[in-house]
Amino acid sequence: METGVLRRMLKRAKVWNAVSEDVKALPERQGAVGKVLPSDLKRMLFEAAASKPEWMVAHCAAVLAVSTTCRGVELKNLRWENVDLFTRVASIQRSKTAAGERRIPLNGDAMAALARLLERARHLGSSAPDHFVFPACENLKVDPTRPQKSWRTAWRKLVAETARRAGRNAARGALDAGEGFRAARAAWKRAAAPVRDLRFHDLRHQAITEIAEAGASDATLMALAGHMSRRMLEHYSHVRMAAKRTATDKLESGLMGAPSVEGQPTAAMVN
Repeated sequence: METGVLRRMLKRAKVWNAVSEDVKALPERQGAVGKVLPSDLKRMLFEAAASKPEWMVAHCAAVLAVSTTCRGVELKNLRWENVDLFTRVASIQRSKTAAGERRIPLNGDAMAALARLLERARHLGSSAPDHFVFPACENLKVDPTRPQKSWRTAWRKLVAETARRAGRNAARGALDAGEGFRAARAAWKRAAAPVRDLRFHDLRHQAITEIAEAGASDATLMALAGHMSRRMLEHYSHVRMAAKRTATDKLESGLMGAPSVEGQPTAAMVN
């Protein structure tokens, strides 16, 4: 980001052309776009999040992220004046980039999370329009004029709890099938692996992937998610095609029958 700012400054000063040939940009990182949980683990994650009152804020934040494509920084800077509960729209006013500023429709899950947070805000006296939806809380004192810094501790604990539940269920299934303790330990590790090290930001990728799988257009994806790199857009386009292929494969029922001669055209094909 800093090099981009420097390049724009040099262009404005009309000296960029003199140094551009000697400047070589670093290659773009090609890491994974993000983790996406299968539906059963996603449900287990949110069941774990709802299991302890001290995880309520992290639970609501997670529901909003996976229901809206919002980044953590966007949720932390959300004020009550940015949320219209009547038209069911949230206005993102502060994001990672200017392209991230957008209006997002709120589905039933997001509305339920905001209703829970509004109830909490009224109890704490932090429901004024300019107050943050996720207010800062230090030493059990809430300051609604500042945004919450992090819900990292609660998030890590509920991710660990989800991994434990997934592993326990898989190990129990292996033991019930008479596969022995070694197989049960292996089943535990396999089941817990997709959840372990799950980042809060992965919920954004979860939401975008599910929207892509539902067949949304590139324009809809970008409008909902805000700024997306070309690599990310290509990734989600691939996800969308894979989902369409899975859907059309379910329509297959052998209507044409087997070919009469492998690889050879029949007379009907040329008549």
